Amino acid sequence: MIVAGFGFRESATLASLESALQAANEDARRVVALATLESKAEQLAPLAQKLALPLLRVSPDLLARQSVQTRSAKAHAIHGTGSVAEAAALAAAGPAARLVSPRFISADRLAACALAASTRDESHPA
Repeated sequence: MIVAGFGFRESATLASLESALQAANEDARRVVALATLESKAEQLAPLAQKLALPLLRVSPDLLARQSVQTRSAKAHAIHGTGSVAEAAALAAAGPAARLVSPRFISADRLAACALAASTRDESHPA
C-alpha cells in the first residue's frame, strides 16, 4: 500500500496540495490514503474527498518518532521532525513502512508531499 503524507502551511490551497502530490507521485503509484498531522487534517480533507481516499490523522508524538530523509530545521523546531510530509507518510503506512518518494514541494512552495509504502493491507492507526 502507498500512503501520501503531507505537510503544508496554513495558506496552502487545494491546488497547492494537488501540486505537491503530483510532484511526489510522477510514477502514478496507486495511493490508497492521505495522511497529515492531526492538527492539519481539516485542511487536507477537501483533497481526500476529491480523490475519494481515506484521511489518516497522525499524532504529534508518532510523527516525531519517524526517521526521515529531509532535515528542515524549521519543521524540526515546530514539529520535532525534519519533514512532516515524510513522517506522516511513514507513520500512517505502519511500522514496516519505507519511504518511496521523499518530500516534494508544490509549485507555490506552500505544501509538501512524500510517499511511503508498506506491505500491510491496512494502514497503521495513526
